[in-house]
Amino acid sequence: MTKILLAEDDPNLGTLLQEYLTIKGYETTLAKDGDEALTKFVQQPYDLCIFDVMMPKKDGFTLAKEVRMSDKDTPIIFLTAKSMKEDTLQGFKLGADDYMTKPFSMEELLARLQAVLRRSQKLEEQNEKVTSFKIKDFIFDSEKKTLILNGESQKLTVKESELLKLLCENIGKPVSRSIALKMVWGDDTYFNARSMDVYITKLRKFLKEDAGIQIVNVHGEGFKLVV
Repeated sequence: MTKILLAEDDPNLGTLLQEYLTIKGYETTLAKDGDEALTKFVQQPYDLCIFDVMMPKKDGFTLAKEVRMSDKDTPIIFLTAKSMKEDTLQGFKLGADDYMTKPFSMEELLARLQAVLRRSQKLEEQNEKVTSFKIKDFIFDSEKKTLILNGESQKLTVKESELLKLLCENIGKPVSRSIALKMVWGDDTYFNARSMDVYITKLRKFLKEDAGIQIVNVHGEGFKLVV
């Protein structure tokens, strides 16, 4: 069954949309704000996301930006009470697949949702899952959990491999501490944050053979793999 993540802070509209999509055959998870939506997103894969733009704690645009740090492909549809051209453009710059202004009909949302899913499934068929990354002279295989340099192989732990994969998928761009913690550790607690710092130090040690590769701290955001 197709899984949808719906982030909507209006309890009446959120429940109505969830019930409608469920009746139409979509397994729909409802989150009442951006923080809850991000937590649910990293807990399991979804086939499509529907994000309200104006939400407490974390707005839809910020939520989409953080989702796109770890997932470039899951389709996102924005819902907004605004019809500002600037908002629409910002949504598409963040990787939105469609944009709907409230009020809208359930039937129109369903039609657009189905069209986005069809496009997404075609792209998915064309793209193979990437498991091998070249970091200058290093070859990193996330599936085998190996980091190879000049024929010498370094075996990585599960968390080391998942963390390095996240950095490789966003090379040159900052990865937020929050999403890295939720993706790799499942929760952004203080204890897990300290643990992640240890793993970042380990990865830096593995990569120090090449001075042109760095994992740098990005103040207020997280980390970035720079080559």
